[in-house]
Amino acid sequence: MKRYVRKGVPNEHRGLIWMSASGAQEHLERNPGYYHSLLDTTKQQHDPKLVDSIRTDLNRTFPDNVQFRKTSNPCLQKTLYNVLLAYGHHNPAVGYCQGMNFIAGYLIIITKDEEKSFWLMDTLLSRILPDYYTPAMLGLKMDQEVLGELVRTKAPVVWQAMGQHNVMWTLVVSRWFICLYIDVLPVETVLRIWDCLFYEGSKILFRVALTLIRNQQAEVQQAGSLPDVCDSFKHMTRGPFIEDCHTFMQKIFTEPGSLSMATITKLRERCRARIIAEES
Repeated sequence: MKRYVRKGVPNEHRGLIWMSASGAQEHLERNPGYYHSLLDTTKQQHDPKLVDSIRTDLNRTFPDNVQFRKTSNPCLQKTLYNVLLAYGHHNPAVGYCQGMNFIAGYLIIITKDEEKSFWLMDTLLSRILPDYYTPAMLGLKMDQEVLGELVRTKAPVVWQAMGQHNVMWTLVVSRWFICLYIDVLPVETVLRIWDCLFYEGSKILFRVALTLIRNQQAEVQQAGSLPDVCDSFKHMTRGPFIEDCHTFMQKIFTEPGSLSMATITKLRERCRARIIAEES
């Protein structure tokens, strides 16, 4: 199964495979009618702040995609609004924050189903990537630090250049993680990454990041300033290397070498404790 998923799920089966592999289908079946109850105005009083923050981002979501334009019929903006509003009520500790609109929009494009998109989003945000989208964004900060620790051992010249020019990981990779590579890498490459993300979990995000960084480490090493380092990170996400999604996906499982979930878990614990200590 893992081998087939890594080779890429056919687009017409993606919704089915993502739902099944991630456990989202099981949650949907265990909670019949729950999604629609979150949107039922007779039962649910919608939080005005939540509504306003979601509406603000609707027009910013995939503006080049005709399905998300107000003039299209049907317009996916309404579907997107419903999924984000339902999730905001389902998980009030998170509510809504920027970046979630792109994730929900991507899920809607693939599943073409509101309720399935909601449960996939819940699986991503609560199980696969916990604390990424909370107000403190502790999970996101932690994983950026974990990437730094992995780069120290797997691409030491890049780690040295980052330290030499005092470049924070947040500056160069936060968008990679918060958007799960949407609008960072080509669409087909992102879909292939998500196939693995739903089946194998969050370590895929690190495999992708390490492959991008190792492929461009000579340029980073030659950088003479902080802006040069930032430019080299922008170059990582462009060009033929990432446009050939099949070759790129093969590379992410060989280029970084061994990367166990146990290693990532240990690094996460260490980085989480360090971040909490620094912020307290």
